[in-house]
Amino acid sequence: QVTLSIFELASAAGLPCEVDPALVTALAGSRTGPGDGASPEEDYKVSCLLLVFVAVSLPLLAADPASLYNPELDGHNNNLHCLAKAIVQVSAALFTVHNKNIECHLKEFLLVSPALS
Repeated sequence: QVTLSIFELASAAGLPCEVDPALVTALAGSRTGPGDGASPEEDYKVSCLLLVFVAVSLPLLAADPASLYNPELDGHNNNLHCLAKAIVQVSAALFTVHNKNIECHLKEFLLVSPALS
C-alpha cells in the first residue's frame, strides 16, 4: 500500500511508474465482493487465466492480416504494436492488487506463450 501511494505521488508529478496506480485502483474496485461468493483466491486464479488466455491468443493475433506493419501508420492496423506494453501494465496492476510477484508471473507468461517459444 505504501508503494502504491508513492506511485500515485510520482504519477501525479508526471514521473513514469512501474505500476499504473489508477489502473490498480480501478482493478481493485472491480474485484468481486464478499457477497458474490468469490474468494480472493478465485480472483487471483482468474487473473492468472487471463494471462494464459492472452498468451495462447498471440499466434492468432500474429496471423491476422491486420497485424501487418503499415508504414503509413508507423504501426499496425489493429494496434498490435501496443500489445506488449498493455500486457506488462495490466499484469503489473493485476498482481499488485493480489500482492504477488509481477516478474515471476511475466516469466510464466513467456513460458506459456507458444508464439514466443
